[in-house]
Amino acid sequence: MYLAHSLQHPIGQTTIPCESQSMTRTLRPITVPSIERLRRRTNAASSLLGGSGHTARALKINASLTKPLTSSDVNNSANCPKLRVAYQGVPGAHSEAAAGKAYPNCEAVPCEFFETAFEAVDARLVDCAVLPIENSLGGSIHRNYDLLLRHNLHIVGEVQHAVRHCLLALPGVNFGEINRVLSHPQALAQCEHTLTKLFTNKVPVREAVDDTAGAAQYIAINKLQDAAAIASSHAADLYGMNILASDIQNDQDNVTRFLMLAREPIIPRSGKPFKTSIVFSLEEGPGVLFKALAVFAMRDINLTKIESRPSKKRPLRICDDGNGMRSKYFDYLFYVDFEASMADPNSSNALNHLKEFATFLRVLGSYPMDVNQP
Repeated sequence: MYLAHSLQHPIGQTTIPCESQSMTRTLRPITVPSIERLRRRTNAASSLLGGSGHTARALKINASLTKPLTSSDVNNSANCPKLRVAYQGVPGAHSEAAAGKAYPNCEAVPCEFFETAFEAVDARLVDCAVLPIENSLGGSIHRNYDLLLRHNLHIVGEVQHAVRHCLLALPGVNFGEINRVLSHPQALAQCEHTLTKLFTNKVPVREAVDDTAGAAQYIAINKLQDAAAIASSHAADLYGMNILASDIQNDQDNVTRFLMLAREPIIPRSGKPFKTSIVFSLEEGPGVLFKALAVFAMRDINLTKIESRPSKKRPLRICDDGNGMRSKYFDYLFYVDFEASMADPNSSNALNHLKEFATFLRVLGSYPMDVNQP
C-alpha cells in the first residue's frame, strides 16, 4: 500500500458516548502485543490448572459462546447486549457502523489491522468480528480472503453497508485554507471527481492513510488547520469536526459487503435464503475449472461470486507437456459463494461431487443472506 502519511497505529485512547449520556467509555484499540499478552496469561493459567482443558475456566469465558451458534442467535443479536465485536479501524470508521448493523447493541472493539481482528477472535478477546470482503466500486479485499484461509474462523452472516463519504475539517476552516486531503486510498479514489469540483481554484494534495476515521482522528488530535479528511458523519461527531460537504462519493451506489466471523459455525437451515462460501483448488488441465463449476450448474445452484487467489504454500506448479518441455503455472485457490444452505441435500451432493476431483476443499460458512437494503 502506498502511504504518503502512515497511520498504522491508532492514536491514544478515544472517549465516545455510551448508551447512557451520563457515562463515557474509553476504548483502546486491540494491538498485536495485547493478543500476545493474553496468550501468555492463557498458557500460565492452563499450567496452573493442570492442562489446557481448564483454560476456559481460568479465563472465565462465557460457556454459551463455546456451543455452535444458531441462525436465530445471529439474527436476534439484540438479546446479547454485551457481545464484543471486533472491527478494523478506529471509532467512527464505516466498519464500526457495519458492526453495529450486524449486531445491534454490541460493544464494538477497534483493532489495528484486519489480522488483529482475526487474532482477537481466536484468542477470545472478542466474541466475533465484522470485516469487509468486497466493495461495489473497489472490488474484493484480497487480504481478508487470505486471512479466511489462514484462520479457522467461520462465516456466520453477512451485512451490506452503504458508504457515505463526507469532507471534514476543524471548526472555522474553509475550503480556501485546505492544502491536503487525508483518507484511505479507496475513499480518495471514490471521491476524486467530487473533490475536483469542490476545489476549483487549487488542487489539494491527496494523502493516503490506513482508514477514513483515522484521518479525522489525526487531524483533530494534531489540530491541523490546512487539512481535511474524507470520513463518515459519525467521525465528525466523535472528533468535533465540521462537515464541509456530504455525500461526496462519485457514485451514490457505494456499498461494502461485510462478513460476520465467529469461532463456531451456525447450524444451517432450509426454508430461508442462505448463502454458502467455499474455497477449493484443482489440478492443472483443460476444462477442470469448467468441470468444477458444472457441479453447481447441473443442480440449478446459483453462484454469486468466484474469486481466484494464488496459493501461498505452492505459488508455482511445474508441469511436463509430454514433449519434454516443462511449463510453470500459478497454483490457484478458488473462492466461491453460492445461494443455497448446507442443510439442502442439493448442496451436499454438489460438494461431494466436487470432492471427487478437487485437491482441496473447505466450507468457510453457510449463513443467512442479507436481503435488506444497504
